[in-house]
Amino acid sequence: MSNGGAAAGGAAGAAAHAAAVANAIKASGAIVRVENRDFQTIIERAERPLIVVADASFWSPGYKYISSYKGLAFFTKSAEPLRLPSDAEIISAKKIHIPS
Repeated sequence: MSNGGAAAGGAAGAAAHAAAVANAIKASGAIVRVENRDFQTIIERAERPLIVVADASFWSPGYKYISSYKGLAFFTKSAEPLRLPSDAEIISAKKIHIPS
């Protein structure tokens, strides 16, 4: 497999994992909203955390982040981009919708 194929396979695997996390969240309905510093503490504890990030938009200024840790989904919003661990897998999303 060429490097391009390996990268595509890795992206597909990360996307599949993100879909599995999203399905688990739908099934459980549990999303824990935390402060930015608490979110950063949680993702620093995780080994190679998968973090979904949605950038600022006109209607929703700031940045939204969601990640799972020990079976729970953690969500935070920030006016400025957060510093994420270098070993994190980052998925850029057009939008993250969290039910109120």
